Amino acid sequence: MSELDDTFTIRVNIADRYYPLKIKRSDESKVRNAAKRINDTVFQYKKVYSDKDAQDFMAMAALQFVTRLTEFEENQSGDKYQDFLEEMSQRIDTALEKQ
Repeated sequence: MSELDDTFTIRVNIADRYYPLKIKRSDESKVRNAAKRINDTVFQYKKVYSDKDAQDFMAMAALQFVTRLTEFEENQSGDKYQDFLEEMSQRIDTALEKQ
């Protein structure tokens, strides 16, 4: 199957607007789940801030998601537990070599 055969177009509803997207078939559930999460977040902001418009809700949702992504990326690159485990593994290897 070629890469072109593996793509198709879907329509995704985000904040009451439809967007056509050409995606890989294997990404469909991820894209639909992402749209649902955006819509859920926008809806939560709509309940709290009734005097704002859709653009404001989208901006707040984007900021929330990118903040979480940034935190995740920072945790992945500076994972202290991973460093600790690597150090302990090296100590164990050294101790076993001395026996």
